[in-house]
Amino acid sequence: MNQTPIKQDARPDIAWQWGVDTDELETIQLRRLNRLLADAGQNAFYRDRLGPLKLPLESLDQLDELPLLVKSDLVADSPGQPGRLFTLPRQSYCRFHQTSGTSGHPMPVLDTAADWCWWLDCWQHVLHAAHVTPADVAMMAFSFGPFIGFWTASDALVRSGALMVPGGGMSSETRLQMIHDHRCTLVCCTPTYALHLLAVADQMSINLRDSTVTRLIVAGEPGGSQPAIRARIEQGWGATVIDHSGASEIGAWGFGSDDGRGLHVIETEFIAERLCFDDSHPTGRRAGDGEPAELVLTGLGRYGGPAIRYRTGDIVQGYRNHDHRCRFLYLDGGVLGRSDDMMVIRGVNVFPSSIESIVRQHDATAEFRMIVTKQGEMDTLAVEAELDPNRCAELAELFHTRLAMRVDVQPVEIGSLPRFQAKSKRLVDRRSD
Repeated sequence: MNQTPIKQDARPDIAWQWGVDTDELETIQLRRLNRLLADAGQNAFYRDRLGPLKLPLESLDQLDELPLLVKSDLVADSPGQPGRLFTLPRQSYCRFHQTSGTSGHPMPVLDTAADWCWWLDCWQHVLHAAHVTPADVAMMAFSFGPFIGFWTASDALVRSGALMVPGGGMSSETRLQMIHDHRCTLVCCTPTYALHLLAVADQMSINLRDSTVTRLIVAGEPGGSQPAIRARIEQGWGATVIDHSGASEIGAWGFGSDDGRGLHVIETEFIAERLCFDDSHPTGRRAGDGEPAELVLTGLGRYGGPAIRYRTGDIVQGYRNHDHRCRFLYLDGGVLGRSDDMMVIRGVNVFPSSIESIVRQHDATAEFRMIVTKQGEMDTLAVEAELDPNRCAELAELFHTRLAMRVDVQPVEIGSLPRFQAKSKRLVDRRSD
């Protein structure tokens, strides 16, 4: 008999949340924010930051009175120590994970049992968007290290009643065999790895369109909401892609829209702000509908390590006014890039995700790497690609057409560039060399 506790009737509640009107949503957010702030006042990190803040807040407009939180604020004084947010006694925490080290060293993050349940509540929105039921068999195509996303996804699938097949410590060939043998209906992986499995399947003469997989939940990097990458995955697998986004520091905050072209922020669990930062607005200017901006999030359910007004570094194009079934904030194209990854090449703002989208339009599965250097006062971009010289020339022409700039594309030997099962690391920054 299955002894695993399963949350009952989560979907009707989620369906209600997706349709909540703006006034009621703001009431829910303000109530939960005030509760979080009252509790955060006992947190050693926030005691001074919140200072003389008068509680309860009367309106979400008062968010501006709270200081912004950045990654450097979180990092402990000693490498390898939990972030500064986690100030409860050690015995209060039951989960240990760490960041992926996107910037700086990996940082341990801790969760209480209640915090972990909140993570799984957030994940139910992702699973609802993917129409997951107890009839599903899900392959977790990850190596199970300390990155939190793998563990929250697997526990959320168990809670939903689906059968979860762990794929850690396996080769791609073995994972494909497991998908076949256990008739998996769902695969969870990064967009890059979904494309890699297509290439491996082709080498094994396996047509994944004939498999039992009907959906892929992709996360960990941009791609799931980018048309070229999404189309290649869906065509190769004969399955629907559901995008997802989250971060160790803040939580599982986003899920794919019903048309597959963007993400929704789970606004019953997060307060989302879109701010533009420049010399004239060092603390941020609120972006208009559809204006590219940095996503700032406040998680409303993680009391053991609350992230309040956290600058995610994710660049998004958000819309309040849209015609999607879910009324939450819609981010067209998902995460467009990272503020710290943006390059200015010959006066053109370029994100690595834009480069990848063009590469995938040209060749869906070819491995590549971006190299940024500095020549005088100007940044320059080159791309190494596992393509023959003629196809590299075609790709260079495509960059010129799409970006109105010249990119040097160099052919390299097939198999010479690194592969990644988790977040891909295709940007090599040599500007300080």
